[in-house]
Amino acid sequence: MKKLIVPILITLALPLVFQSTPTEILKLKTFDALVKEQEPSGNFVILNISESDVRERGGFPFPRRDLAQIQIDLINEGAIGVGWAMSFSEADRFGGDDVFAQALSFAPSVLAMFETPNGQYPKTVGTVIKGNEVGGIPTQGIVENIDVLKEQTYQGIATAPVDIDNLVRRIPLLMKTPDGWSPSFGTEILKALTETRSYIITTNDNGIQEIAVRHLPPIKTDNFGRKWVSWVDTPQTTLEEMKVAGKFVIIGVTANGVMPQVATPVGLLEPHKIQAALAESILLENSPIIPDWSLAAEILIFTIIVSLTWLLINYLGMTLGIALAILTMLCTALGGYWLIQTGILIDVTWTLVSQFIAGAIAFYLRFREQFKLRLQIKKQFEHYLDPRQVKQLQKNPDLLKLGGERRRCTFIFTDLRGFTALSESVEPEQVTYIMNKVLTAQVDAVQKHGGLVDKFIGDAGMYIFNAPLDVKHHEQIAFECALDIIKNIKVVNQELKAEGMPSIAIGIGLNTGDAIVGNMGSNTRFDYSAIGDAVNIAARLESATKERGVDILIGEETEKFCGYSLKVLESIKVKGKEKPLKIYTTS
Repeated sequence: MKKLIVPILITLALPLVFQSTPTEILKLKTFDALVKEQEPSGNFVILNISESDVRERGGFPFPRRDLAQIQIDLINEGAIGVGWAMSFSEADRFGGDDVFAQALSFAPSVLAMFETPNGQYPKTVGTVIKGNEVGGIPTQGIVENIDVLKEQTYQGIATAPVDIDNLVRRIPLLMKTPDGWSPSFGTEILKALTETRSYIITTNDNGIQEIAVRHLPPIKTDNFGRKWVSWVDTPQTTLEEMKVAGKFVIIGVTANGVMPQVATPVGLLEPHKIQAALAESILLENSPIIPDWSLAAEILIFTIIVSLTWLLINYLGMTLGIALAILTMLCTALGGYWLIQTGILIDVTWTLVSQFIAGAIAFYLRFREQFKLRLQIKKQFEHYLDPRQVKQLQKNPDLLKLGGERRRCTFIFTDLRGFTALSESVEPEQVTYIMNKVLTAQVDAVQKHGGLVDKFIGDAGMYIFNAPLDVKHHEQIAFECALDIIKNIKVVNQELKAEGMPSIAIGIGLNTGDAIVGNMGSNTRFDYSAIGDAVNIAARLESATKERGVDILIGEETEKFCGYSLKVLESIKVKGKEKPLKIYTTS
């Protein structure tokens, strides 16, 4: 249950995560970096009125008669339409409005309108609605162009609202007014290109879905009627060059201090360049779009991927879990990149960040858990197993699960002969010294042959072969270990004799069979041991060595596989067994 806490908390935090300012900014920056660069549609050209143009004409704004001449020159050079990204809300002081209006009538022309809190609301013209009148960004008021000009032209709102990081990325194709919707400058350019006066708005319960102009594919928008701008490299020209043949011209001023520049992901741009980018984006059918279901998709991806990362690291091995988590992160990144390249703006950046954080936390907790477990294993087994075997157990702690497993093992029981009499005949310090030397001699032999020192009970010892780690031919190995124990005890006796201490004798019992081996005890305090009939028989054989007058007794199952020729002794009767047990000893 503890391993599920983080995914649960992540899920509960989703509303806060995805509605937060940092998440939104991160998402927008990701789109900026990954949105595919696109080629211009070939329909537009930007005409810049430069600093030198303004100086030559004595400043800006130009007289309307000069603008009329520019309009006529553009048409003569082959322009198919003209968009003036500027507003003419007041009459010309030189009286050139009629001349300019006449020039505007010679080709489809679009004039810009701008928002103002004190403006009016232009009459909605040519708007066809499929669905409910929902969605759209409301406007506080609009400044229209003077009547004589607007009668000969299309009018569109050149609004470029900023996102949460104060950059322009999404521009509305229409804005909400008390009487309906008013089209944008970009929408009116489309109408001018197709020479139509109407457009169709399709909505659903969530808001605006698309805008359609005759002869053109429907334009997908978000619920607010906004279009993500593709910052294409639209061709540019000047009043001197006028390379406009076959193009719709979008005119604006680049002279210093005339038009305010607006911050975009590609730098500061004048309003007419932003409107040109919008017009390009509308015609590019694969231009980026944030679908209605984007937020739901992002939350779903976030929940699945982050939770999967957490579970992989927690429930699989460290190496495999981390490898799969990294692979999952890579697939998430590639999938998000592919979606953005196809024009579907689904963000996975926050998912990747959270995936890394969740993975790091899971890795730390798993590492800490395994480190503590390895320390516990080392503490429990370092004195009873060969160091190499201890390392193997640390790599595979599952071998030590509480409750154990059924395994075929060989068991050795040892006991000192006459230990009670020895304890009464020498000082306690000497008894301890002798017992430690005897037990050390046994442990050295057991660890040499890859066995486990299970426990000591006074002067008695219990040793296991083939647990917790596999030992091939454990019957033979255990028998050879018993022989080495006897040899080591002889060396100990020689040392004791040299020190003027009494020698000792030892009895050894060997038996092979199935037993339950593993950690025995409680969840907080346990020991690795074995229980079963095979264990009891080994202990009984050790006890019988004194009765039979031998140092070692071997059970039948051990004898079958030990690979040595042994001496058969008279069978013994064991309590709880119907048949006597065959026993063997060394020759």
